[in-house]
Amino acid sequence: MSGVGLRIVLDQPEIPGNTGNIIRLAAVAGFELHIAGPTLFDFSDAKLKRAGLDYHDLAVMTEHEDLEAAYAHLGVSSNLVTPPPGTGEAAAARVFAFTGEGSTAHTDVSYRPADVLLFGRESTGLDTSVKEDPRVTGTVRIPMLPGRRSLNLANSVSIAVYEAWRQCRFNGAV
Repeated sequence: MSGVGLRIVLDQPEIPGNTGNIIRLAAVAGFELHIAGPTLFDFSDAKLKRAGLDYHDLAVMTEHEDLEAAYAHLGVSSNLVTPPPGTGEAAAARVFAFTGEGSTAHTDVSYRPADVLLFGRESTGLDTSVKEDPRVTGTVRIPMLPGRRSLNLANSVSIAVYEAWRQCRFNGAV
């Protein structure tokens, strides 16, 4: 059960170790994790299991054929997301696409339960069509020094998750 109500979506992740680390992160922070395929690895991959350790059973994780299937499962349509049951959240959630070309810093978003944090492939990030999709509320960036290409996917997701969770007052944490 997701204690926070926030959701992570990975669009076509490529590196099993990163995905394993994100599974563990989702478990300890209480975020739902949605993986939109296709992936370049099998979920029985030893690197994925090693990185996720024994947290696979504690994570709320759903695999989807593609991003459209993930959006359908999450109720995303026309820039509206159906809040998950039991969150008490009346307002529709938003989809935030994390990208180096984002227009808003990750700390300038006021996150709320049921929001979706969307991340792309390690090699290329999110496709332009995904970033420009009308269902995406906004593009978000994690500040970096000039001349640097990107952060590791698992690190980027961790930074975003902990900022969003902090804003939700670490709901469910001890």
